Amino acid sequence: MKSNIYKSAAQVTAFSTVEKGLSFLYRIVMTRMIGAEGLGIYQICLTVFAVFLTAASSGVPVTVSRLMAKSNAAGDANGKHSAVTAGILCTLFITVPAALILFFGRNAFGFLFSDGRCADIFVILLPGLILTSIYAVIRGSFWGNKQFLPYSVIELLEDAVMVICGVILIWGTPDPVLGAKYAVIAVLISYVFSFCVSLGWYFTTGGKLSDPRPQLKPLIVSAAPITAMRTLASLLNSAVAFLLPALLVASGLGNSEAVSLYGICLGMAVPMLFIPSSAIGSIAVVVAPELSESFYRGNGEAVRRDVEKSVSAAVLIAAAIVPLLFSLGGAISEFLYSSELCGEIVTISSFLVLPMCVSMMTNTVLNSMNCEKQTLIYFGIGAAATLLSIVFLTHFIGVYSYVCGLAFSNLFSAGMNIRLLKKKCRGVNVSAYLLKGAAAIGGGCLFGILLNGFAKNFLSPFFQILICAPVTLAFTATLAYLLKMFSFQPLKKLISKN
Repeated sequence: MKSNIYKSAAQVTAFSTVEKGLSFLYRIVMTRMIGAEGLGIYQICLTVFAVFLTAASSGVPVTVSRLMAKSNAAGDANGKHSAVTAGILCTLFITVPAALILFFGRNAFGFLFSDGRCADIFVILLPGLILTSIYAVIRGSFWGNKQFLPYSVIELLEDAVMVICGVILIWGTPDPVLGAKYAVIAVLISYVFSFCVSLGWYFTTGGKLSDPRPQLKPLIVSAAPITAMRTLASLLNSAVAFLLPALLVASGLGNSEAVSLYGICLGMAVPMLFIPSSAIGSIAVVVAPELSESFYRGNGEAVRRDVEKSVSAAVLIAAAIVPLLFSLGGAISEFLYSSELCGEIVTISSFLVLPMCVSMMTNTVLNSMNCEKQTLIYFGIGAAATLLSIVFLTHFIGVYSYVCGLAFSNLFSAGMNIRLLKKKCRGVNVSAYLLKGAAAIGGGCLFGILLNGFAKNFLSPFFQILICAPVTLAFTATLAYLLKMFSFQPLKKLISKN
């Protein structure tokens, strides 16, 4: 069983890494073609759209997956189909009226955007609100049935469709606003693709619609706190998309310059900090159904073991990424974006990756154990701190006000989540591993900055990355191995079995 988990996690991580890498390269192409201003407009539109998409369906896939795991534990095959049907009904009940109201009342919702040019581009995405919400439910059924390969393939193909269509549409576009519009059309095309393929796969592999009533109330009760938390996250991003450019203008910058700075920070630098999220998400997707089944069966030892391994994996991923971003953030940003400011933001913010990884993983683990309300409260406090940081600090430190807010939010969430895990699952011990992770990160950062400080006197940014990145990663991995943070045993078992 454990070897299957390792294999599934490796499989999902591999596909997710390719997918995120493709998106990352696409963002670089967009920056070159439509500039920071066009990227800023595109980012604002997607951020506002994410609020409605999150409110409609974000908690449903996780809950559908958990209800299916519960049905598996009880041997109730029909309960799985009922959960999927209930999820589809819930999302349609929200998305159809929302899409119609936003489309016909578009002139009344201009206040949602800090830049008036975004409103007409935003409505292009509205059909995708309905289609993607349904796909989200089907995605949850993939997780619940442990069908990780089709899920991974569809996610990758969705991204590939967006990238191919986006490059074709924005190629040679001189106007940043028109370029942002074409990029949004490419996003809609990718939504249509994933909806059609996922629904076809679901029905051709034995999926069906069933009476939703037995699972409707459990789904709503469980999904509501998760949806509220993720909606709050999207609202936070939307508020940042509105407040940060506006406050930068208030501090003396022009509108185009403010949108460009927002694009550099939120469109270029911050996505680098979320590079580990693909691996974290992959592990969470695989572990969550197993953990839920163990939880509902009352197998405390299995729950404790899965919790410790999940958090340890998050720390290990952060330990691999932080030294690279800290020592090579400037070189990476110069090579990819020709932006010195982006490099400064990445370097300063790199240490946020550790609490960010722990927060993401522990949120998933706790949601698998019926702790959705508590994680919502913790996130709400962190979100409030982020907004306060932007409101009061932007005048003094510019876009770094967002970084300060992000730091407090993730530190608070990670700390409180770990505290709650220790209460919910007796015997869980992750503190020692966190200390080892911090030590490996510190040693890797020191080595990386010394190595790159020497190399940049002789090498271009590309060769700094090519040479220093693998050497720094190898040094950090050696430290982690000496600190007994990982072993090669799971890999050996997987290889020998295959």
